[in-house]
Amino acid sequence: MTAPEIRVVVPGGIDDTAAPSGGNRYDRRLCDELAASGRPVREVAVPGAWPRPDERDRDGLARALAEFPDGAVVLIDGLVACGVPDVVVPEAGRLRLAVLVHLPLADEPGQADLNAGERKVLESAGAVIVTSPWAKDHLIAHHGLDPSRVHAVVPGTDPAPLASGTDGATRLLCVASVTPRKGHDVLVEALSTITHLPWHCECVGPLGGDPGYVTKLRRSIGGHDLDGRVELRGPLTGKRLDDAYAAADVLVLASRAETFGMVVTEALARGVPVVATSVDGVPDTLGWDPTGAVPGLLVPPDDPGALAAALRRWLVEPELRGRLRAAARLRRGMLPGWNDTARRMATVLSRLRREAR
Repeated sequence: MTAPEIRVVVPGGIDDTAAPSGGNRYDRRLCDELAASGRPVREVAVPGAWPRPDERDRDGLARALAEFPDGAVVLIDGLVACGVPDVVVPEAGRLRLAVLVHLPLADEPGQADLNAGERKVLESAGAVIVTSPWAKDHLIAHHGLDPSRVHAVVPGTDPAPLASGTDGATRLLCVASVTPRKGHDVLVEALSTITHLPWHCECVGPLGGDPGYVTKLRRSIGGHDLDGRVELRGPLTGKRLDDAYAAADVLVLASRAETFGMVVTEALARGVPVVATSVDGVPDTLGWDPTGAVPGLLVPPDDPGALAAALRRWLVEPELRGRLRAAARLRRGMLPGWNDTARRMATVLSRLRREAR
């Protein structure tokens, strides 16, 4: 018996290599893995500047949803759904709607005005999916949702070869969109206090999300005399991103908010330790190896001094580096794959289908 088709509504730029994101990667790998496991997937990519589309793109989403038959199970990316409650909520009564929230809209600076609309969308959905246990608790508390309708389906991780690194210490890698939420300004401030030590920091990620922030960041890099030591590479994908990870000695993530932090597991999959902020879902993502050792260092968010102290320890304490690297390599073998993500998502959607009967 053929499994029922799953309709998945994703942002139009899901495969745009110029603007990669964790949410888009999750959507792509999920769709591909669902299909590979024998579950028919109909992927509908809707163009638009989500979560703030223009009228034409709002109409495009409305037409796409209207074409789905009554009772169809529809998984829709929250970036698309949560900013347009007037489009999505009227369809929730006839569709079996599941909303995949990668990041609550209000957690991104400048989007607090979308919070009420997001709540309406999530209250109307038959199921809400988030990417970590922390995000599940956060979203339930933030929007007052029924806990039975909120499900954590964590991202998988693709197997990868162990990183060779550079010299075992000095090559720092930050993989994140250059926006205020990712805290590159905090990272630059921290690095400016340890210029007496040898290091080079490669920042990989899209530069178009907040041009004003990027301009200020470049000014800060220059003002601290860090040109040539802090490098904004822009987005990298495929082999170029793999090469960046392979050359890294440690991953650095200075985020102010992070529901999961897929780059953390991408680093761990290569045996690369992590220095990151202890924000939101990051501590659970970093996790522990089978002996209970943490494969990295965690510091408070928005604290350049604490981040600088952690990086200083990494750079000057070879025994610490050895312990963290050993823990990262053990943690590497504990990471779930994308087949596990697809299986868990299929279970949630099957339950949604059954409850609608």
